[in-house]
Amino acid sequence: QVRLVESGGGLVQAGDSLRLSCAASADTFSTYGIGWFRQAPGRERGFVAAIGWGRGGTYYADSAEGRFTISRDNAAKTVYLQMNNLKPEDTAIYYCAADAWANAHLMARSRSLKSWGQGTQVTVSS
Repeated sequence: QVRLVESGGGLVQAGDSLRLSCAASADTFSTYGIGWFRQAPGRERGFVAAIGWGRGGTYYADSAEGRFTISRDNAAKTVYLQMNNLKPEDTAIYYCAADAWANAHLMARSRSLKSWGQGTQVTVSS
């Protein structure tokens, strides 16, 4: 398993932007696919975006497509989620997860991800 730490959440207004970061401890960070998931109060945790290992292809949930951008910096062992034009329905705790040798689509579908961060709260006011 790899240790993950999310940061960058906060309280913003609708239409604002935030950039979340997911910093990893793994020496072999480039071999991990990374995904972002979110959980709103009273709802199940759901997929937001993912980036595959290495150079990383990307994949987005419909709700994130066109507004969110996932990227990775393997030298910094960090994956970013740039979130633009935020909406109140984006309010949730955002988690990142990792899986070795996973592409973005596998990260979105997997029900057995073992490495998770502690989450960062994003609150969007209307």
